[in-house]
Amino acid sequence: MRRISFLVILSTFVSFAQSEDEAMLKKIYDFSLTDSKCYSWLDDLSNKIGHRLSGSTGAAKGVLYTKAELEALGLDRVFLQDVMVPMWVRGKKETGLIIDGETKSIVQVCALGGSVATDKSGLLAEVIEVKSIDELKSLGEDKVKGKIVFYNRPMEPTNIEAFTSYGRCVDQRFYGAMEASKLGAVGTIVRSMNLRLDDFPHTGAQSYGDLPKEKYIPTAAISTNGAELLSKKLKINPKLQFLLRMYCQTFDDVLSHNVIGEIKGSEHPEKIMIVGGHLDSWDLADGSQDDGAGCVQGMAVLETFKKLNYKPKNTIRVVLFMNEENGGRGGKKYEELSKQNNENHIFALESDSGGFTPRGFSFECDENNYSKVLSWKSLFEPYLIHSFVKGHTGSDINPLTSKKMVKVGLKPDSQRYFDYHHAANDTFDGVNKRELELGAATMTSIIYLFDKYGID
Repeated sequence: MRRISFLVILSTFVSFAQSEDEAMLKKIYDFSLTDSKCYSWLDDLSNKIGHRLSGSTGAAKGVLYTKAELEALGLDRVFLQDVMVPMWVRGKKETGLIIDGETKSIVQVCALGGSVATDKSGLLAEVIEVKSIDELKSLGEDKVKGKIVFYNRPMEPTNIEAFTSYGRCVDQRFYGAMEASKLGAVGTIVRSMNLRLDDFPHTGAQSYGDLPKEKYIPTAAISTNGAELLSKKLKINPKLQFLLRMYCQTFDDVLSHNVIGEIKGSEHPEKIMIVGGHLDSWDLADGSQDDGAGCVQGMAVLETFKKLNYKPKNTIRVVLFMNEENGGRGGKKYEELSKQNNENHIFALESDSGGFTPRGFSFECDENNYSKVLSWKSLFEPYLIHSFVKGHTGSDINPLTSKKMVKVGLKPDSQRYFDYHHAANDTFDGVNKRELELGAATMTSIIYLFDKYGID
């Protein structure tokens, strides 16, 4: 009889707690869709400040703007963390020209981040097309020396998760110039990481590894339409030439900052939960999807808690990391200082996949905490959040190494992300207000649940 009474009490308690959580999530979503400043913050970042490449004037303005907006929320603390970042400047718009006998075809290209420039007169050479770094290596120096290597492996269209396709071909962008230089190539052209055919070249980070500087060669992205045209012409005339002109420069590292705001925990201020994205962006556009969206969504988490008068048990921080795109130094510096200050992070959430409709989360955690997350799925079902999987969560929170913590990545719908990623069309008009706000509400909700119930 006592056992039955206990089960009845337990069932009643669980039912009450679930009802309370359902009500809280409803408040969070209602506020986000009606009163949040999330979208207006992104408007300012995109249209009043513009691109925020590390070391640029825009990045410095972005730091000052977000710091001021966090201070206006009345948080317990807002501060900056110093971080030295690379300063690479693109210069004038690049030129790409296919020269096929008397026929000249202009194609859209852009320098990859960290690339060296061509000579003022440009780089003119024959082109050799490959689908992979392994194929390049199999050709050997005799076939590669003196040529421009054209990496033309498309993103696989059959993967429903677009990030899977990206991961399977991005090596040619990051390591392509280094490997081509080892075989005597004079430059590289890389097909843009994009699932559709268009005229937008997509920039991104690349590395020369440990090559001596005299071995650095110019490396550029070519639009998918340009890649298709070049490949077609090469099949007809393998001896055609390509003219590439780039004007980029690398300067000494400069001082920048991570931007941090926090609400102190009411019960466990020593336990820290963080949320955020990266404040820097590439320079071809204003970086609204990558990652202005993640920054303002992270800011909106603290805004929502303040406006709903929710007092978290644990300290909750928003961190706007600097230099994710071409160095990851903001995330590394945050972890370095966290260790110096003996901080205990129990949770970290990153949004760096665009401001599209949220579908769920990826998790890096043990089985106990993953089981806890799965028990909350029914709370998210009314909001069409259904994907709770284990996997990569974010580049900026990856360095965090507290003894025990849960890492989470917001998973928006990925189908359109690579239409904009690192390209000149990653602008404010590509962001849907409602989708952005739904993402912010979804992030706030998972943080609320982990704050209330803790980690195992």
